[in-house]
Amino acid sequence: MPILLALDASSSACSAALLQRREGNDDVLLSRFALTPREHTRRLLPMVDQVLSEAGLSPVELDAVAYGHGPGSFTGLRIAAGLAQGLAYGLDRPLLGVSTLEALALGAHRRHALSHIVTALDARMGEIYVAAWRCHDGLTETLSQEAVMPPERLQLPAGHVDTGWVGVGSGWTLREAMSDEIRRRVGQGDTSLEPAAEEMVLLAARAYAAGERHAAHEVQPIYLRDQVAWQKSR
Repeated sequence: MPILLALDASSSACSAALLQRREGNDDVLLSRFALTPREHTRRLLPMVDQVLSEAGLSPVELDAVAYGHGPGSFTGLRIAAGLAQGLAYGLDRPLLGVSTLEALALGAHRRHALSHIVTALDARMGEIYVAAWRCHDGLTETLSQEAVMPPERLQLPAGHVDTGWVGVGSGWTLREAMSDEIRRRVGQGDTSLEPAAEEMVLLAARAYAAGERHAAHEVQPIYLRDQVAWQKSR
């Protein structure tokens, strides 16, 4: 059964998690998480060492490595990508990128039993990274494409406007800048919730089980802003 490691430094938080699937037994899920702004470079690798040590495993026993590929902090994404790619290269293992917004949605579902979630992260410069999700039985379904936008432009997915939505993530600290409709239809959730490797390793395990495999150089951070700028320049 596969053993996967995930790490993340996309926000103010820094985290690492290890998942060991065990046939006929309970899975082993170990994690480390800390709010460590500007300390990701110093804290991330020790977290990886800690979860491996606690599991009694060495890096060569890993089947795949995953990391939060964004959107999020440019510097944090590069830190996590560098470490994850280095591990994958050195171990000759596949690398999987995991959406930070999807991990945030799964975290809200697991911790608060939420089903219809609008995840938003503060993107600075008066913008948010945002997407909408339906979560059920530990699974996530995308209901709107991930995007970066000013908070006043946020709209609910077509056909789901009357759903009982809850907003989570740091982007909801900009709630007052959002439209009257959004403030009326989307309940206030946990604005302090951050993406975490614990959810990322679960998402990565599903992708791995479905046959997803990538070479380390094929998995790059997702910035969204670069994508928007590139599309406008064409």
